[in-house]
Amino acid sequence: MPPKAAATTSKEVEEARAKMKARFDAVRTGGKGTARRTKRSKHTSSAADDKQLQAQIKRLGVNSIPGIEEVNMFMENGSVIHFSGPKVQASVSANTYVISGHSETKRLEELLPGIINQLGPDNLMNLKRIAETFTAESNKPGEGADEDIPDIGDNFEDVSNK
Repeated sequence: MPPKAAATTSKEVEEARAKMKARFDAVRTGGKGTARRTKRSKHTSSAADDKQLQAQIKRLGVNSIPGIEEVNMFMENGSVIHFSGPKVQASVSANTYVISGHSETKRLEELLPGIINQLGPDNLMNLKRIAETFTAESNKPGEGADEDIPDIGDNFEDVSNK
């Protein structure tokens, strides 16, 4: 009996070897004697990008501008990119400004009382739109205007005696 078991085992082994060979032929980069291809993972570092950016900024010859508390960049759609406590650098000869720091994208309505003096003629339409929506909300019938008036009923003296 042992010879029969050895024959079936070797047949199974041959089939398994053929499967493995077919599987690993796809990952070879060259012929029969070459090494298998290894998967390389790219480690992208933001520090390298930051160094390159700082080198380009230095090449422009920018000067730091101290004392700026906030920067607002107005976009076409009416939203504002708001930097609070940014680092501002400028190169007048290259007409380039570098603003770095934490930014937030906000709607114009959220910043309104404090930034009216920063608005230019291009933001006049956004300001009109905001004013129209505010007046439309305050003039709705049944809301807002009657909230301050208590319901008295028919007899005024009973309500005043309470």
